[in-house]
Amino acid sequence: MADAFGPGIVAAWVAAIAMTAIVGLRYLAVSGLFAWLTGAVRPGSYARLRPQIGREIRWSLLSAAIYGVPAGIVAWGWQQHGWTRIYTDAQAWPLWWLPVSLFVYLFIHDTWFYWTHRWMHRPRLFRLAHAVHHDSRPPTAWAAMSFHPIEAVTGAVVIPSLVFLIPVHIAVLGLVLVVMTVMGTTNHMGWEMFPRGLVHSRLGNWLITASHHHLHHEHYQCNFGLYFRFWDLLCGTDRGLSTP
Repeated sequence: MADAFGPGIVAAWVAAIAMTAIVGLRYLAVSGLFAWLTGAVRPGSYARLRPQIGREIRWSLLSAAIYGVPAGIVAWGWQQHGWTRIYTDAQAWPLWWLPVSLFVYLFIHDTWFYWTHRWMHRPRLFRLAHAVHHDSRPPTAWAAMSFHPIEAVTGAVVIPSLVFLIPVHIAVLGLVLVVMTVMGTTNHMGWEMFPRGLVHSRLGNWLITASHHHLHHEHYQCNFGLYFRFWDLLCGTDRGLSTP
């Protein structure tokens, strides 16, 4: 058993290191793409922010390791031991569960983010950890993962925990990660890339885009959500939209 346990630990750490590299490269690719788009649409808007962008990239790459390690170990446990509730056969659960599970994962993640985010705004925790993220004024596309390690840990545990509890098809899980990455980046671009007709539509009134999150970086005590405005609206912390 000891012989088997040793190689297993090595394999788990190899998976963790590989996932860290994947998360880091994904961050560089996606944030780089939207930073390039910002330069194309709003030339010069990031020119004076180069020192800030350098800080954002350094903190984000550290966060990539904090996100990558648990994700890699979970992926190893799923592939080698079937420990999670990730499934690959679309017939294993009713087809209606595919979109429902997507919403469930996003809503739970959004709920966790809202309440931990508000917690991070307590004065002591803000000074200790969350101030790192708010050093991005205005935020840029590079700020999506610019977190102090304490804050990164609170974000890194959510999805790896959910896959042990809630069945999810591997493709839906991939879509969750895409939504998380794209919205995390576009919400911090410093300008609104989505059409005004969408942002101010009935659907847009429930979704968070840069117009909503930019106000949080300006005034701090409002607009705490990640994907949806549900908790902000319910708890009276929604302050509407800015015009970044």
